[in-house]
Amino acid sequence: MKKLAAVALLTLGALVAGCSKQESAAPAAEAPAPAAATKIVVGLDDNFPPMGFRDDKNQLVGFDIDMAREAAKRLGLEVEFKPIDWSAKEAELSGKRVDALWNGLTITEERRQNIGFTAPYMENHQIIVVPAGSAIKAKADLAGKVVGAQEGSSAVDAIKKEDEVFKSMKELKTFGDNVTALMDLSAGRLEAVVVDEVVGRYYVAKKPDQYAVLEDNFGTEEYGVGVRKDDTELLSKLDKALTEMKGDGAAAKIAEQWFGKNIIK
Repeated sequence: MKKLAAVALLTLGALVAGCSKQESAAPAAEAPAPAAATKIVVGLDDNFPPMGFRDDKNQLVGFDIDMAREAAKRLGLEVEFKPIDWSAKEAELSGKRVDALWNGLTITEERRQNIGFTAPYMENHQIIVVPAGSAIKAKADLAGKVVGAQEGSSAVDAIKKEDEVFKSMKELKTFGDNVTALMDLSAGRLEAVVVDEVVGRYYVAKKPDQYAVLEDNFGTEEYGVGVRKDDTELLSKLDKALTEMKGDGAAAKIAEQWFGKNIIK
């Protein structure tokens, strides 16, 4: 009887084990697909006219603001504009606090290491702004001078790339934004400012008696929209929207409103 009971117990144990294995082998239910994005958060420097800045009603306006709104509308997305510390833009993007950087962002090989860029939509130069009547007429004249630029901007990179000119300067001072740098230029605390052409000419046009732009510059560059490198879906969508906007004249119309001419690449 004991032997029969033992055999019965073993048989029952085998059946239970078999059932357990079959149950564990059952395929797990598939996780639901992530919901499609309905909003894009755009990071920007809100003191970068005419690309993105606050008007006298404290509303965000600008060329890139209008471009981003038009692209988002075509993609069926809500767009939120989030002012950020521009010198920390890559950390804001990688930390997923913003989805895109769209504010006169220069495409550089160094930035390509951490940022996925759309095709260029605009060309720009790093111009040299000096006080009207200044003795500075060319880059070589910056030797021994105090020069200003925005911290974290491509202007700083462009200056440092020209090693001989950079080392000849007395000091390269960086500022949180271009507006403050130009104010210091007007106050005599700087002798020149290197700035994106779109910004520099915007201010020079407002005060032509105070500023002058040199023919010499620190090179040509291209603007693109930056996203996380692994966000290939958003990148593809933005590229498609920009291509459509260039093709049907919407981008040119926005450019003419802000610059008086079509500067779209």
